[in-house]
Amino acid sequence: MAGKEITSTKDAIGINGDVVSKGIDHSDTDSVHGIHPSPPAVDKPKLSWRAILWDTLDKSPEERRFLFKLDAVVLTFASLGYFIKNLDQINVNNAFVSDRKDELAKRSCIFHASGTIGNMFSGYLMAGVYTLGGTNGFKGWQWLFIINTAISLPVAISGFFFFPDVPEITRAWWLTKDEIELAKKRMQFEGRANRGSYTKAKFRKIFTSWHIYALTLLYIFFNNGVGYGGQPAFALWLKQEGYSVAAINSYPTIASAIAVIFTYIYAWTSDTIFKGARWPPMVFSGTVNIIVNTSLAVWRIPTGWQWFCYLIGSIGGGISGLTFAWAHEICSDDNEERALVVATMNEMAYVMQSWLPLLIWQQVDGPQYHKGFITMVFIAAGLIVTSLTIRVLHHRERARKAQSTNVD
Repeated sequence: MAGKEITSTKDAIGINGDVVSKGIDHSDTDSVHGIHPSPPAVDKPKLSWRAILWDTLDKSPEERRFLFKLDAVVLTFASLGYFIKNLDQINVNNAFVSDRKDELAKRSCIFHASGTIGNMFSGYLMAGVYTLGGTNGFKGWQWLFIINTAISLPVAISGFFFFPDVPEITRAWWLTKDEIELAKKRMQFEGRANRGSYTKAKFRKIFTSWHIYALTLLYIFFNNGVGYGGQPAFALWLKQEGYSVAAINSYPTIASAIAVIFTYIYAWTSDTIFKGARWPPMVFSGTVNIIVNTSLAVWRIPTGWQWFCYLIGSIGGGISGLTFAWAHEICSDDNEERALVVATMNEMAYVMQSWLPLLIWQQVDGPQYHKGFITMVFIAAGLIVTSLTIRVLHHRERARKAQSTNVD
């Protein structure tokens, strides 16, 4: 598309935490046809290689120290919590196949990658504890959950005391008063609206906007288009092929490791190469999902290609953090809308996930889940179409805002 890049000017935070100058918001910066906004207050600052690697490295010492503390607590405990959530969930699958028969962008992607690492750890853990079968009267898969509990409880209890809440009301003991004030000023710098009340007018604004519907649909397609509906498809195929218990639990972790790598690739390329655009990795992952699931639906394919499909079949999970980062950016002007939209995305995706796998990922069909693989092709196509639609709608919205600003 021809046209000029739309930017919005924002106050930048100085070394002492004061708002001193203007910066530019480059989230999802593609050109918009026919719109020529007025030039920003200052030239776009050129990022150093350090800032591309991690965005705090070019900050002032005070801000860098504050962000380090924030990342050390929030990102660590959030990631550990998601790691354990996935560890708990995947342990059920591993127990079954083993024995039992019954800136957002970077940080968000690191958080979601921890869930995939939880999948990996579960496989290694099951392979290790399987030999404990019979010890103290417990089977191997039972030892898995005993150890899981011992890992989970300390993290859950620690998180209760460490999570800081939002800057406006935080009473975190590990933050100084100056750092809390800096956090509030950073919210202003990012253009985040302060908390308000939910009124009839607010609900009308939210539910007459495309935000809540399109972004929720996007996350439904994402969340229900990866992970084989919670079924251990790769492991069941390995089991059918006659691999050992250790191999059945270990080989799928290679797919998880590849998914983690792609999660980081999505985050860094979205922030750098694609200049804040979130949709390119979504289109890429959707395309890969179409290829993989079409191949697995055919089923009778070369063994090497089947291995390849299972190994890269999880890389679509890496865009989860980008979907939430995009939602935060699109709804940044309204704190209440942002909260409701993100909550609705998460809630409705899992509502769909509560019944859809029962229809298309039935255990009796495994490992040849023909209905599941075919459905995933259409879900991946829906993901691509929805992400491109949101891109168009977001650009039109930003163009209208830019026009309004120019008129004012």
